[in-house]
Amino acid sequence: MGLTGQYLRYEPAALFGLVASARAGVAFVALRGERGRYVAVPACEHVFVWDTRKGEKVLILKGLKQQVSCLCPSPDGLHLAVGYEDGAIRVFNLLSGESAITFNGHRAAVTALQYDHLGGRLVSGSKDTEVIVWDVINESGLYRLRGHKDVITQVLFLKEKNLLVTCAKDTLVKWWDLDTQHCFKTVVGHRAEVWGMALLSQEKRLITGSADSELRVWDLTYIQEVKDPDEPESKKSKGSSSPGAEEKTEEDETLELDEHPEERIVKCSKVGSIMREGRDRVVTLGTDRMGKFLACHGTDAVLEVFSVLSEEEIQKKLEKKMKKARKKAKQNSEEEPERSVELSLQEEIQRVTSVKASSKIKSFDLILSPKGELKMVLLLQNNVIELYNLDLSAQVAQAVRVSRITTGGHRSDVRTLAFSSDNIAILSAAAESVKIWNRSTLQCIRTMECEYALCSLFVPGDRQVILGTKTGKLQLYDLASGSLIETLDAHDGAVWSIALSPDQHGFVTGGADKCVKFWEFELVKDENSVQKRLSMKHVRVLQLDEDVLCVRYSPNQKLLAVSLLDCTVKVFYVDTLKFFLSLYGHKLPVLCMDICYDGTLIATGSADRNVKIWGLDFGDCHRSLFAHDDSVMYLQFVPKSHLFFTAGKDNKIKQWDADKFEHIQTLEGHHQEVWCLALSPNGDYVVSASHDKSLRLWERTREPLILEEEREMQREAEYEESVAKEEQPVVAGERQGETGLAGKKTIETIKAAERIMEAIELYREETAKLKEHNAICKAAGKEVPFPVNPILRAYGNITPSAYVLEVFKKVKSSELEESLLVLPFSYVPDLLRLFNEFIQQGSDVELLCRALLFLLKIHFGQITSNQMLVTVIENLKKTTISRVSEARDVLGFNMAGLQFLKREIEAKEEVTFFADATERFEEKKRKRKKKEKMVLAML
Repeated sequence: MGLTGQYLRYEPAALFGLVASARAGVAFVALRGERGRYVAVPACEHVFVWDTRKGEKVLILKGLKQQVSCLCPSPDGLHLAVGYEDGAIRVFNLLSGESAITFNGHRAAVTALQYDHLGGRLVSGSKDTEVIVWDVINESGLYRLRGHKDVITQVLFLKEKNLLVTCAKDTLVKWWDLDTQHCFKTVVGHRAEVWGMALLSQEKRLITGSADSELRVWDLTYIQEVKDPDEPESKKSKGSSSPGAEEKTEEDETLELDEHPEERIVKCSKVGSIMREGRDRVVTLGTDRMGKFLACHGTDAVLEVFSVLSEEEIQKKLEKKMKKARKKAKQNSEEEPERSVELSLQEEIQRVTSVKASSKIKSFDLILSPKGELKMVLLLQNNVIELYNLDLSAQVAQAVRVSRITTGGHRSDVRTLAFSSDNIAILSAAAESVKIWNRSTLQCIRTMECEYALCSLFVPGDRQVILGTKTGKLQLYDLASGSLIETLDAHDGAVWSIALSPDQHGFVTGGADKCVKFWEFELVKDENSVQKRLSMKHVRVLQLDEDVLCVRYSPNQKLLAVSLLDCTVKVFYVDTLKFFLSLYGHKLPVLCMDICYDGTLIATGSADRNVKIWGLDFGDCHRSLFAHDDSVMYLQFVPKSHLFFTAGKDNKIKQWDADKFEHIQTLEGHHQEVWCLALSPNGDYVVSASHDKSLRLWERTREPLILEEEREMQREAEYEESVAKEEQPVVAGERQGETGLAGKKTIETIKAAERIMEAIELYREETAKLKEHNAICKAAGKEVPFPVNPILRAYGNITPSAYVLEVFKKVKSSELEESLLVLPFSYVPDLLRLFNEFIQQGSDVELLCRALLFLLKIHFGQITSNQMLVTVIENLKKTTISRVSEARDVLGFNMAGLQFLKREIEAKEEVTFFADATERFEEKKRKRKKKEKMVLAML
């Protein structure tokens, strides 16, 4: 085989067996004009949208490599913001399933996301303890807010005021004024981490959940920040709490602001607590979109639902209470109750019900349907989504489970995988069930209940499967009927390994009872049928001194390799069971091994993270390879070759060459420990199972893999990672205080800056060439043809300055500031001159002004001290002001036109509304008269 065809690349083909990952939250999304039917859930690096009515997957929002850590649907229901483990945020369009916007600002996983009520801004909190506010419309970062000392757990925008509330694991709740971008109040009434919070009663009340069974309730009073300048001095300034506030000097006011800044904007006072049934910490706390219902859950399987009374309902209750108090006072012949009757907190926030899920709840979402039902979707720990309905009109509100999405995966981790001999069916078995999947469609075609499975195989003919369990049993299943045919007590301990004999007449098992047992297939009479059925017969046993962890036959069926708990591998002759070789060298037990197709090599993978390759003729160790960063869990040779795959607890699957002792490629995709893998008999497919509950299928492509190129790509990836971890560039004149720039330096921002530099270099070269050309033409006295740069020709013979603008426009909006930040100052003068030219033409005024102001901010000292740039700045000042004024006039005209149209439409709607109301009133009047006539007739 030639050099280029030596190895073929394996590529990820599919992810299946996963309903939802428990890492991030679940959220109702509006799709196809329906709310309350479709839910978005994280699925490793993707987001799945499930139809809860049909139990089908309707949309996959594909991610890159990092796991999803947070979800938030936009208020208009058209977009979904997704936060990832690496700190990136992507905004997906739910109609097309495409990601249009990417924000890079956080250095660690995104833990909280929230849109404002219009959907124009998005706020994100992260494990890096920072909060960033993003402009979704402009696709850029606004600012970064620093202040918390631990992971951010929740972020909330206020609708009425331009304020933000954040809470974190540092026990603090912080209030931020977004106009001035500073923290003006810190609530310190918690003794442990604040895990969640919600705003209730039209944002007049804040409720927080911590590490105990209390939900703390805080009353919010918003205070006018500054007094009216036209107000007379004799009047008391609003928000002043001291009696002598009328005659305060400016100095006194400044002092008061410094002492009690929070009293100027919002007053936050604790009014009490709501007690939860759960004793552990709050995991998720949230409300429905209307704020009528509040729900929370801890680390158990119970969701507690509370009803929040509206102002009208509170008023009604108060009137009732007052009536009762007056009646009581009358009976006791007392005077009128002087003090007003107040409602207790428990009466204002009432417990509705508790929903008991089938497993631990990881997150939930609520939605109030137009029918008056409260829909609750629960994401459970065991790969299940449950939907409950709560009928609020019933006398006793009881949650009813209406759907459960389970068929797409196992409830627990898959511990064993196997391929059928025709490469079509895949077997996966876990603690509670065994499933058979169709490889091409990835649909589950059989689900059968089983005990905790540890090893498995397809019986020759692919009509039955055998499982070895943790309790020491062998279970034989028939695939056609999906039934358990036979159960045998094979070992006294767990059956750790099973291997089919090469002659396909039987198999061998190894268990924790220090025995290796040999079995043969036989046909026995079936009591319920005339036909004979398959059974297993125990024929021989090999007793050993240690627990057996793995057994493998050599292809010629002459040798049997047995891995023991004493870190050695013993090789025996199959016919006489006599000892042949002992392979020792591993420091920890050998968990997996395999023998190649020609029986010359045996590869062993151990918990000591090494893979050793041995010769089976003399038992000599050919090479020891440091394979994974954690235990090697599974190892298997590719059929008809000396290449093998290993799976490790370091989340990776690696391919190796046992002849050249080289690492060929790494299959990255799983986010947690890989427990097992299986290769198809033709070697074209690899299927793997992980602790992240996912099964992944990898396919061998026809693309040749060249090791040098692979190493080069690996080095590039490492460089890109190191760039992201580098110190962020410092902005001149900016203090490292509460606020900062939203973006961060990434490989994309560096590439964008390089493209701008290249464009400016080309512009310089072309202008110099043009000057030279004009001089030659002048000297020659005739027109000489000017050679056009091929790059400019590719853009349609545009001018060099227009090319710079094209390159500038192609920089992503979210990366613009960071790209300009790494741009050397030597390019700035040319850029400023070009900006002047572009703004005069009136093209992309908004973008250019944004870039111009940022450049002036970061290079202020150098620009002002450069005499050459004085005229440029003066010209820029004139052109910018005139062009921005023009743009504002156009915008103002358009806004006025739209508002006029809005008023016209509203006026028409009001007329129709009142017409409908009059008709209804007349109808009611007629009905009442008819009823009165009937009553009179009866009398």
